[in-house]
Amino acid sequence: MKLAKYLLYVFLAWFIIHTIVICVDGIFNKEHAADIAIVLGNKVNEDGTLSPRLKARLDKAKELYTKSLVKKIIVSGGLGKEGFYEAEKMKTYLNENNIPDSLIIVDNRGDNTAFSVGNAYRMQPVLKYNSITVISQFYHISRTKLLFHKTGIKNVYGASPSYYELRDLYSLVREFFGYYYALLFVSKEQMINPR
Repeated sequence: MKLAKYLLYVFLAWFIIHTIVICVDGIFNKEHAADIAIVLGNKVNEDGTLSPRLKARLDKAKELYTKSLVKKIIVSGGLGKEGFYEAEKMKTYLNENNIPDSLIIVDNRGDNTAFSVGNAYRMQPVLKYNSITVISQFYHISRTKLLFHKTGIKNVYGASPSYYELRDLYSLVREFFGYYYALLFVSKEQMINPR
């Protein structure tokens, strides 16, 4: 019984420390110039409008582009249950916000974070980027950077929008397990050859 209690305390301490670290990494990231940005997809509503979370990510991408901190933008997402390709909707939003069509690369096969990273990695020889900025919610940055590092891309930065909601608490718990799953069980080969 004492051992179980001790292990529980160790786990809780580990969870708290880990959560603080990914919050700091995601919220207090410095803006870096990078060759390209990747915006990770999220929900598109049933009427085709973007969820506030996804819109905030795209607004962050626009901000970095306007500041000349990124040259091109990959929009990555899959086919949502609502029936829309997230990346196509993301591209449309960026076009409507004065990002030239020629600077947006659409990845409609980014069904999850690992696939988005693998797809971006496979684009590297064509796009010839040496650095990349990940744009997502704050809790998602550390895991995505980890996955990029697994592909061998070293110059990976993070940028998160100043958009927070109550569900972030749930996402932080989920992200704890997602991070260690990515660390221990997701390989470069799985990311770049998903099917």
